[in-house]
Amino acid sequence: MTAFTVALVLVVAAAGLLRWRRPAWYWLTFGVTLAALRVLVRYGSVMDACGLTVPPSRWRLTLARITNRPTPESRPPRILRLRPTRTGLVLRLKLQPGQDAFDIAAASDRLRHSFSMYGVTSRELRSGVVELRMTGYDVLKRVQMPAQTDTAPMRVPVALREDGAVHYRDYRAIPHALTLGATESGKSVYQRNLVAGLAPMDVALVGIDCKQGVELFPLARRFSALADNPDTAADLLDALVTHMEGVYQLIRAEQRITADVPDAEIAADIWNLPADLRPTPIVVLVDEVAELALYATKEEEKRRDRIITALARLAQLGRASGIYLEVCGQRFGSELGKGITMLRAQLTGRTAHRVNDESSANMAFGDIAPDAVLAAIQIPADMRGVAISGDSTGGWHRIRAPHTSLRQAVNTCNRHADLTPDLPALASFRPVLGISKPVDAPAVESVPATA
Repeated sequence: MTAFTVALVLVVAAAGLLRWRRPAWYWLTFGVTLAALRVLVRYGSVMDACGLTVPPSRWRLTLARITNRPTPESRPPRILRLRPTRTGLVLRLKLQPGQDAFDIAAASDRLRHSFSMYGVTSRELRSGVVELRMTGYDVLKRVQMPAQTDTAPMRVPVALREDGAVHYRDYRAIPHALTLGATESGKSVYQRNLVAGLAPMDVALVGIDCKQGVELFPLARRFSALADNPDTAADLLDALVTHMEGVYQLIRAEQRITADVPDAEIAADIWNLPADLRPTPIVVLVDEVAELALYATKEEEKRRDRIITALARLAQLGRASGIYLEVCGQRFGSELGKGITMLRAQLTGRTAHRVNDESSANMAFGDIAPDAVLAAIQIPADMRGVAISGDSTGGWHRIRAPHTSLRQAVNTCNRHADLTPDLPALASFRPVLGISKPVDAPAVESVPATA
C-alpha cells in the first residue's frame, strides 16, 4: 500500500509539473484522457444547463402516455464523433430538429467553462452537423507547428490558430492580403515565416522595402527583384504591370478556343496553361506601404500617384496572370490619399497584429468583420506575434506565427537560392549579391609628409 501511495504521488507530481512547464506534453499524456471522460460524463447535464436541448416530440409523448411510461427527457444534440488531437478534442454533433448552428456558437463560452477547456470554437460542416473544436491549453503561448502540414502549390503554413489548427496563406484562394500592426507587434516575424514558406516553392519573390532594405535585403538570395526606395519601387511596379500585360497576351494566344476542346480546358489564367508554358507566379511583398503613399513635394506626389495606380492595377488584374500582393503597414487609411481605399478593397485577406487605436483595427476589419475589431484592439502588448486573421466572408481567427529569427529565414532563403527564377522583365531590379572588393589603402609610410 505504501508503494502504491508513493507511485500515485509521483504520478500526480509529474502531471502537475508537466502541466506547468510543458502543457503540450501534459495534454498528450494525461489531459486528453481526462478531458474526454469529463465531456462524456457531463455532456447531457451541460447541454441542458446551456439551453441546447429540445423537448421530446409529440409522438414520443403520445407513446409514453399510451404505454404508461415516464415522460421522456429533453434531447441534446447527438454526438457523432469524439476525436482527440494534439491540442484538444474535436466533437462532431448532429443537431436536433429546431436547433440552429448559431445556438451552439452563442454557447461556446459557457461550454468552455462547463467542460473545463481552454477554448471552444464551433463551425457548421453541413446542414444539421456542427463541429466543436476544444483546446486543452493555450496553444498560442508557445507556438509549436505540427511536423506534417497539408502543403500545396501556393499554399503556405504560416501560423497556428487558437483552436489548434494550422493557419495557411493560400494564394490560389485569397490572392491579395493586407497585414497591419504597430511597431514591435510581430509583423516582421509573420513576414519571415511567409518568405521561408515560399522559398522552397516554384515562385518568384519581389520585395519593396523602403526602410533602406533592412527587412528584406538579408533575404535577397531568394528574391528575383528588390526595391529599397520609392523611386525604384515605382519603376519596379511599372515593370510588373508590363509583365502582367505580357502574360495576358500569352494566355490569349494559348486559350485553345476551338470546337473540339472541352470548356474546362480553355485557359483563362496561368493555372489553365500547360506546365511547359506556364509563367512563374510572382508574390510581391510590400513592407511599409505608407512610405509609398507619403509625399512632400509636387514631384513626390506624381510618383505617389504612379505607385498607387500601379498597385491598384495589380490588385485588380494580377490574379489571373499569377501576381499576388502581400501588403504590410502600420496604418492603411484614407489619410494616405486618394486611391488607398480602392486598393484596400481589393485586398481580400486581412491580418491585424496589435494596433495602437481602434481606427487602425477598423481599417482592417471594419468593412468585412466588425466583430474582429474588438478582438484586434484587445491583443496585449506582451504577446507579440498574436494577430487576428479574417477575409471577406466575415469569418476570423486568432493566430500566432512561430518565432523565426532573421538568421533562420536567411538560412532558408540561402538554402533554396537555386530556385530563384530569372525574370527578364525584372532583370534590372535583381539584387546585387556580391560584396565589392575593398580598395587597398596606401600604407602609412607611403603617405607624403606635409610641409
